[in-house]
Amino acid sequence: MACAYGDLTPRLREHIADDGQLHVIDVLPIQLQNLKRKLPADRRISLIQRDSSALGFLDATYDRALVFFLLHEQPESVRRRTLAEACRVVKPGGKVIVVDYHRPDNWNPVRHPLRALLKKLEPYADDLWNNEIETYLPDDIKFANIEKKTYFGGLYQKIVLTR
Repeated sequence: MACAYGDLTPRLREHIADDGQLHVIDVLPIQLQNLKRKLPADRRISLIQRDSSALGFLDATYDRALVFFLLHEQPESVRRRTLAEACRVVKPGGKVIVVDYHRPDNWNPVRHPLRALLKKLEPYADDLWNNEIETYLPDDIKFANIEKKTYFGGLYQKIVLTR
């Protein structure tokens, strides 16, 4: 979910099995058009315009879901629905991977300037500094495992939720 500027998908494409599929979901047609220009024709990749908080796919359809730098763009209510949707469409035993901002460590030199910039440009990003992503997960889904790693002095986080 969220192709951002479309630089990740060409890298993911290199890892798709011959019989695999990659569905890229974004709410903005312009983001999907931008991504399409960066990709060679590939029957394994589908670009789909959808709202991440109301995907419309059947339950347990996917082996994995990647929510890539999307949650900081969403108000809390939409963020909760997005995570609920990602978890709903992933099969039991599958994984939901979330990559987004995180509160940098106190010593991180970009901590204060970045926070000021994000408050101005990304008003919902501050939520990810003040709350763990786990607080936005649906209560009705139990996870076999939750693994969190942070990168670049806590600036970014990756959460792997195993259903």
